[in-house]
Amino acid sequence: MFTGIVETIGTITSLVSHDDSASGGKGTSLTISNCADILTDAHLGDSISINGTCLTVTEFDKAQFKVGVSPETLRRTNLGSLKEGSNVNLERAVSASTRMGGHFVQGHVDTIATVAKTTPDGNAITFRLQPRDKSVLRYIVEKGYVTLDGASLTVTAVQDGPDGWWEVMLIAYTQERVVMGGKKQGDDVNVEVDMVGKYVEKSVQGYFEEKTSGEVGVLEKMVGKIVEEKLKNTGK
Repeated sequence: MFTGIVETIGTITSLVSHDDSASGGKGTSLTISNCADILTDAHLGDSISINGTCLTVTEFDKAQFKVGVSPETLRRTNLGSLKEGSNVNLERAVSASTRMGGHFVQGHVDTIATVAKTTPDGNAITFRLQPRDKSVLRYIVEKGYVTLDGASLTVTAVQDGPDGWWEVMLIAYTQERVVMGGKKQGDDVNVEVDMVGKYVEKSVQGYFEEKTSGEVGVLEKMVGKIVEEKLKNTGK
């Protein structure tokens, strides 16, 4: 579990591909440097969010650490496009003493979004993003949370539909502290929507889809009752 508050920006210093017969493809080992601040209490097997993707520390020293990335993760995130010298957002998993400055983030990427447009606004920048998987738009609400490359950001505008998008605004302070600040039109971003929306959706679906002894579902009963009351009130 993470908060979406980026602790530091690290740099990819090595990418080594290797066969991964178990998953039927090639995986990659990443070495991330310039991140001594988050390694003071590191242990093998710890979880660290790299651009919003929860990965496991397999090696580390005082200044750098290594993780393995499976072929599935490379396909579903923007980690597959990283190169030596790429910067990445880093955050350690939460501890009992962690302050929740962002929101609950799992480190499970839902989809990739593309930066469709950037618009300067004073010293801030508005980013418009279009998701690869349009179904995530139902979880994106104005003034709600969305995690972009592991950074918890506030949605400022949403447009649903086949060409749907949403926007976030980064102030100057944030631009300097997350990789999103350097994104340009056409760049890809890892997206994790707010998990609360997913749980609410599943709970509501389960409630309305409930059936007992072959009777009409709860939702159908409610609709029928509303229609019946309407007809009574109109005298028809």
